[in-house]
Amino acid sequence: MKLSTRKRLVLLAVILVVIDQAIKLAVKTNMSLYDHFSVFGNWFQIFFIENEGMAFGMKFGGAVGKFLLSAFRIVLCGALVWWISSLCRRKASADAGASGESRVPVGVLVGLTLITAGAFGNIIDCLFYGIIWDYAPFMFGKVVDMFYFPIINTVWPSWIPFIGGTPFTFFDPVFNFADSCVTVGAIYLLLFQWRFFSSSDTEAKKSK
Repeated sequence: MKLSTRKRLVLLAVILVVIDQAIKLAVKTNMSLYDHFSVFGNWFQIFFIENEGMAFGMKFGGAVGKFLLSAFRIVLCGALVWWISSLCRRKASADAGASGESRVPVGVLVGLTLITAGAFGNIIDCLFYGIIWDYAPFMFGKVVDMFYFPIINTVWPSWIPFIGGTPFTFFDPVFNFADSCVTVGAIYLLLFQWRFFSSSDTEAKKSK
């Protein structure tokens, strides 16, 4: 039985969220905070940290900021689910030959699903990890990060103003699989699906 586009996207999202949570639980239950080990030399490490919820280990404004960030993630994830659902209906209408309906590329739906799955993966941490591990109330859990790629470790040349002589690491942030899904989905849409969003914007202006 052939799965519909909507069911395929749901399956993809579930797989991505399961992978994300499996990695996080494995790190959380087998490593202590700030434990790390090398995977490929020194340029790829598993480095266990926890952050307040923003991507790549960034923080945002204490308890109030944490609550607002969690709430924003939930609203954003809901909006993305609604958008993907409406695009799936539009695609189904176009495939059925409905007049006036422009086709929605599958790549657009996949890119948005990657972003949604990544956002949802981190939402799970924020909502439930504090309760599960008994360190914070609902919505105040910390996001588990583990991927660290210090590809370049050097020092800025002394002749550069202000930062000369200070250490420099590329790539310094520690992130997780969910962050990767969001980043890959966003970059893919920008690089390969921008024509769809450009044409959608043009159609909206014409309709007005």
